Amino acid sequence: MNLDVFFTPRSVAVVGASRTPGKVGHDVLADLIGSGFKGEIIVVNPETDAILGLPSYPDLQSCNRQVDLAVIVVPRDRVLDAIRESIDTGAQAIVVISAGFRELGEEGFEIEKKMVDICRRRAVRMLGPNCLGIINTHHDLNASFAGRFPDKGPISIFSQSGAVCAAMLDLCSTRHLGVSKMISIGNKADINEIDLLSWLAQDDQTKVIIGYLEDISAGEGFVKAAEEAAATKPVVIMKSGTTPTGLKAAASHTGVLAPLDSAYGAAFRRSGVVQAETFEALFDYSAALALQPLPRGDRVLIITNAGGPGTMAADAVEKAGLRVAILDNRTITLLREKLPRESAVNNPIDVLGDADPGRYAAAIESGQIDDSVDAILLIMTPQTMTRPAETALAVAAAIDGSKPVLASFMGGKDVLPGRSELSAAGLPDFDTPERAVAALKAMHHYSLWKNRPPRQITHFRVNRRRVERIITRRLRTGRSTVGEIKGKDILSAYGFKIPAGSLAITQEEAIEIAERIGYPVALKIASPNIIHKSDMGGIQLNLANSEAVEDAFDLMMLKIGKRAPEAQIDGIYVEQMIPRGLEVILGMNRDPQFGPMLMFGLGGIFIEVLKDVAFHLAPITESEAIQMLKSTRSYSMLKNRRAKHGIDIYAIASGLQRISQLATDFPQITEIDINPFIVGDIGSEPVVADVHLTLATS
Repeated sequence: MNLDVFFTPRSVAVVGASRTPGKVGHDVLADLIGSGFKGEIIVVNPETDAILGLPSYPDLQSCNRQVDLAVIVVPRDRVLDAIRESIDTGAQAIVVISAGFRELGEEGFEIEKKMVDICRRRAVRMLGPNCLGIINTHHDLNASFAGRFPDKGPISIFSQSGAVCAAMLDLCSTRHLGVSKMISIGNKADINEIDLLSWLAQDDQTKVIIGYLEDISAGEGFVKAAEEAAATKPVVIMKSGTTPTGLKAAASHTGVLAPLDSAYGAAFRRSGVVQAETFEALFDYSAALALQPLPRGDRVLIITNAGGPGTMAADAVEKAGLRVAILDNRTITLLREKLPRESAVNNPIDVLGDADPGRYAAAIESGQIDDSVDAILLIMTPQTMTRPAETALAVAAAIDGSKPVLASFMGGKDVLPGRSELSAAGLPDFDTPERAVAALKAMHHYSLWKNRPPRQITHFRVNRRRVERIITRRLRTGRSTVGEIKGKDILSAYGFKIPAGSLAITQEEAIEIAERIGYPVALKIASPNIIHKSDMGGIQLNLANSEAVEDAFDLMMLKIGKRAPEAQIDGIYVEQMIPRGLEVILGMNRDPQFGPMLMFGLGGIFIEVLKDVAFHLAPITESEAIQMLKSTRSYSMLKNRRAKHGIDIYAIASGLQRISQLATDFPQITEIDINPFIVGDIGSEPVVADVHLTLATS
């Protein structure tokens, strides 16, 4: 069933209503009455005949009424009976506000599971337990103890924390943001964020969805629901806390470098969710997305009454990856006609400290008709001649809705009248230019995602049977690791270029292999117990003749014998030396919630010291792979090298796509680490220098 009955019930029963102000059962009933709910309100309390002017019944059977929505506020040990009774009287939706369940331990968790079982057997949905309740301003429904009944508006809120729900409502009121729905999901025993995203995506009264989450119930389901919702309206989510995601395996760079919450960030980017890192940003982004149109591009016009704030804003724009717009000559000519001679008419436009409201309006009107401007940032600082309230009214009147206009009235009490007028006019206002620019960046990124071309996953021709045989044999022996030799066999089956090489047991075999594949060669220890070969003296490079191979073989076996005496030695791998190129790292780590998560980073200091890496969920498109590269801080160096030496970034993108296909095809693979992946000039084929894979043994 859908969730409509939660939001548009004809009758609501408050089971556990109280006569005592301050108790949750009293406040829920008071808020329901105070919201002006037009349907029937049924009060259940066996100890009184009436509460707040409404008759009270000892139980639901006694009232002889049809119940659509039951709000349960009774002690934990009475909740199961209350749920059964509610369902018996026809309730199709149940909100359990009562607490004391999984949040208190195993006993409460077991009761919670029984609650869900009762509801599912009768095809009834349940919100909570341990939640604040639910609000629908468009149905005059406040079935919560939030206290505040917000003004109607375009924003719908869901939160795992009831306290955060209450804070959200308060902040919406302060910032003059109207609310459509408020849903406190509490313990998420039945209804969770996936259900709400799917329902709110179809709700015509919701224009922006705001969420606060501490965990996600099912990763793949969340990505699907969030992607479908974000395709129709902005979804802004703040994720707090981290949960263990199995990314701590020290066997590879991929496992070590993935932060515990990187999977959430990758999931949000993939599904089009606007991620807010702070509570402040959650409302900054939501206000901008709810009240203004999306920008068509990244070019920002700055209008200010002081040079310093204009410079601050320009710096913030460039740091955010946006651009300070270059104005059309016609716009500059128009501005010179409308503004004083002393005004700066190039971007930022300085309307001067004595600017009256008309100057701001003229600058906005000029920017709106300039095709080289995608968004406008308006800045005002309090000066002697400043008229904040009048300026805000003039700005509101000048805006035609063709481009987003964000305002930053900087200061305190002197600009408060202007900020109030901006809010009343439905214009987002920010304390500082930096906060406004951050909101513009969020709007731009969402616009790019929403207008992206359809996702097309490349399916390469591969040899799956070869990989199946290798993995089956490895798992049959109970070994969870796949070393370099077999790992390269797997990658070769998926189209990666592998240098010629073979395993040698003796010096003679090593020399014979080297002669066959051609000098120079490299020697590498082959052992399931030695992952980082160079740390143990298990790699020798650029061996130019048989004598060098013989000496290196002896020296390597001697070092390994001393440094890792317990290690199982399978032999020494003799491999053709790889031509020089750019060293990058490609990886995959299978997140237990979201599945295969791909990693990219440059080698050397960028990976070891700066930990400059990017993540994306599989499967991945070519454009998404390119975007992974661009999202690293070191991309500028990669870009410069490409300009000088022709580094093939599309070859790197192809490697990421091939790993993506491998990880998707074989869920038994939990980790892949290609380090290094040597990338040459455009047209040359990248080469796998080393690889390590980990398998799930159960």
